[in-house]
Amino acid sequence: MAIVLRRPRKLVCLLTVAVASLAAGCGSVTTSGSARGGVRVVAAENFWGSIASQLAGSRAGVQSIIVNPAQDPHVYEPAAADARALATSQLAIVNGLGYDPWAPKLLAANPASGRIVLSVGDLLGLKQGDNPHRWYDPANVLTVAGAITAKLKQLDPAHAAYFAQQLTAFTTKGLAQYHALIAQIKSRYAGVAVGASESIFALQAPALGLRLITPDSFMKALSEGTEVSPTDTATTERQITSHRIEVWIYNSQNATPEIQRLNALARAAHIPVATVTETLTPPTDSFQQWQVGQLQRIAQALHQATGR
Repeated sequence: MAIVLRRPRKLVCLLTVAVASLAAGCGSVTTSGSARGGVRVVAAENFWGSIASQLAGSRAGVQSIIVNPAQDPHVYEPAAADARALATSQLAIVNGLGYDPWAPKLLAANPASGRIVLSVGDLLGLKQGDNPHRWYDPANVLTVAGAITAKLKQLDPAHAAYFAQQLTAFTTKGLAQYHALIAQIKSRYAGVAVGASESIFALQAPALGLRLITPDSFMKALSEGTEVSPTDTATTERQITSHRIEVWIYNSQNATPEIQRLNALARAAHIPVATVTETLTPPTDSFQQWQVGQLQRIAQALHQATGR
């Protein structure tokens, strides 16, 4: 896993295809799946792209822009190909909530009649400043999957029954192990206190029944690349060194020197450490393969810590 040091969010590249073509070296477009005809779907991130690909099946070509595990979506610098992909999409899926600010800017700069934009933040009725990592909330995943299917039916009504079948297969079979692991962890480790480096885990912890006690402001600051208060840092350190937490969970795609120092503190205190990532790791995994692997590591760390 490459270490990514998070920087302040900024958009330094291109807002239109015309301007973008002058600076193609600023970034690179990456894809998952193949253009198979049918609906043209572009997802800003590969976690939503993976889900869309499974829901669309053979009736769409799905492309994801961010797939590199070493790339921080917060500060991604779009390339000319990214602008072209979004400009020609029929369904664009963006996370919103300030997580991928470059995507809606590119879409607004390249309007297209008939294009549908699905913003996850808007879909869920959230506002700027709310936790943007909605793919870590199992209930939100199901809501987004249902919305993607509805948009696919709208764009290709002749195959509405097919899309409905794909949604059923995804939720009942594709996500079966994912939901089973969540239920098992909740049943066995409910109430166990854990710590986390970032707010991405704050949305999954409740579903797992875990008691996440790291200060919310600490996780939010680390996630957004803003300054962490000395009070929050001291509280988090104390929770580790005094064994108030059983497991420490960190985002290996944002392993800043501060996080590496806390990781070392946890290991020195013999507290099991588990990793999570923001995007599919490895990028060839499906959404559920990625999440299942992470849940298995978390379960292993919890077992190591508690003996259960």
